Amino acid sequence: MNLRLKRWITAGAALAMVATMGLSACSTNRALTSETGKNEVTMASRTPNWIFPISAKGYTQGENGQFIQAMYRPLFAYKSSSDTPYKINLDKSLGLVPEVSEDGKTYTITLRDDAKWSDGTPVSTRDIEFWWNLVTNNKDQWASYKEGFFPDGASLDIKDEHTFSITTTDAFNPSWFIDNQINKVALLPQHAWDKTSADEAVSDLDRTPEGAQKVFAYLQGEAKNLSTYATNPLWQTVNGPWKLSSFTPDQGLELVPNENYWGKDKPQIDKLIYKAFTGDDAEFNSVRSGAIDFGYIPAAQYNQRSAVESKGYNVYLWAGNTITYLALNFAPQAPGSKYINQKYIRQAMQELIDQPTLSEKIWSGTASPTCGPVPMAADKVGTTEGCVYKFDPDAAKKLLEDHGWKVVPDGSTTCENPGTGEGQCGEGIAAGDALSFKLISQSGFVSTHQMFEEIISQFGKLGIKIDMNEVPDSVGASQACDDETPCTWDLSFFGSQTSWGFPIYASGERLFATNAPVNLGQYSNPEADKLIEESTRSTAPDALQAYNDFLAEDLPVLWMPNPYYQITAVKNTIDLGELDATGDTWPEDWAWKTDGTK
Repeated sequence: MNLRLKRWITAGAALAMVATMGLSACSTNRALTSETGKNEVTMASRTPNWIFPISAKGYTQGENGQFIQAMYRPLFAYKSSSDTPYKINLDKSLGLVPEVSEDGKTYTITLRDDAKWSDGTPVSTRDIEFWWNLVTNNKDQWASYKEGFFPDGASLDIKDEHTFSITTTDAFNPSWFIDNQINKVALLPQHAWDKTSADEAVSDLDRTPEGAQKVFAYLQGEAKNLSTYATNPLWQTVNGPWKLSSFTPDQGLELVPNENYWGKDKPQIDKLIYKAFTGDDAEFNSVRSGAIDFGYIPAAQYNQRSAVESKGYNVYLWAGNTITYLALNFAPQAPGSKYINQKYIRQAMQELIDQPTLSEKIWSGTASPTCGPVPMAADKVGTTEGCVYKFDPDAAKKLLEDHGWKVVPDGSTTCENPGTGEGQCGEGIAAGDALSFKLISQSGFVSTHQMFEEIISQFGKLGIKIDMNEVPDSVGASQACDDETPCTWDLSFFGSQTSWGFPIYASGERLFATNAPVNLGQYSNPEADKLIEESTRSTAPDALQAYNDFLAEDLPVLWMPNPYYQITAVKNTIDLGELDATGDTWPEDWAWKTDGTK
């Protein structure tokens, strides 16, 4: 897999194969030295290029998130198997479980009272206020901001040094608001960063809009100066288990334990070494030679798993909290939209996609079926449980014939009975119209190319033609159509490394709601909009399931095999600590084993 997507600590990363691969917390004694005699772990990673814990446009790569989270504890971290409300991982969070008011509009949050910054200053609500002032006065510079979403329509109330509340104008589903909105809050060291130059004394500049803009501009400017990351005093003030000791742009970095870290989960390793590689081949060569402790196997090289294991590695498949789909273009300008707008045609198309076989044969077991808009539960990954439509060419053929089509296997299937009545082809489809679609797909992925060769062949058996154009940047080539943009695609695939990743609460307001920002195919259904809205606002326990069930059946997209976003090779002498089925692994929990177990 492309190294730009490698993440091993970002929120929402999943270890969905824990049960089937025998992954569990090892009850071993912990060693103080590695196999090399040094208590350090060397890992493959692209070098991050952002350190400021407020995301910036153009700097949202996964390696930035895992780098920042090692040094700056989040308000809330998550763990899918947690019994704590909202799946909060309290051991890794600065905040305790929020109290939600009866009207569902006020969230009162208490910070843990033992947390402190590396210089000994207690973590406090002043650090929350500092973040709030910076983002609310610099929304256009914050990559996580979308107009109308948090913090729009919300207010902050600082109650004391350890307690604050956020009140919203409207009531939301607490799970959605806590897991998808408040999770954006970051605690920043106001006592060290509230200034506009290195020599300026810290004050309360952030408490005016003009001051907040100047402070934000200063911090963003410093964050763009990668060469000073390890020497700039700003970035030495951390509250997480790690701090930066060296940083060389485009080559790598080193993290060492924060000696003043307040948590019980203190690092058991003396140094984390990020080693940058020029590409997948160079990185995988280091794995095959056994020269790295924590590396990755490109999906195309998964057939070399046994050779990797023989070098002393355990191999883990990370599914992620993700889905993969083939976008359908409902826009009137799209050449095949009159077909796509017919639900029975979408159903027939889905029944021609053999997800289990494609996952196993084409992706060599490194992908699993997608059944709907909500990612599969960890214990269901690899199955088709929950899939409304199974692979069934005979059923697909019958659907077309029952709606007025003359199916010509390996030829051209055409509309024989036009019209909008029962047994007819549907609105806008004329007699003699042939089922034909233009597909845009990503180039550069062997498995993706082979997958579509098989799908195109399967469609052809029912006389459905797909004209495929492979391009380097499928996302850019398949933007939503409008009056100014020529519309040249019917189907678009950009899921060679999954199509979409979610936070812990997998709602669809950004993907499948009418006019949603990533709704490239302009799917629109009032019932879907209603269910999406309810999934973000209703406290009903089945609101998200109801949304999933409707869209799984209505097919806003075609569900496709979901490639595991990461295949990890870890030295079998490293204990990774507790591994949650759809949670994160945290480097401060790692240690070298002493009892020889693998």
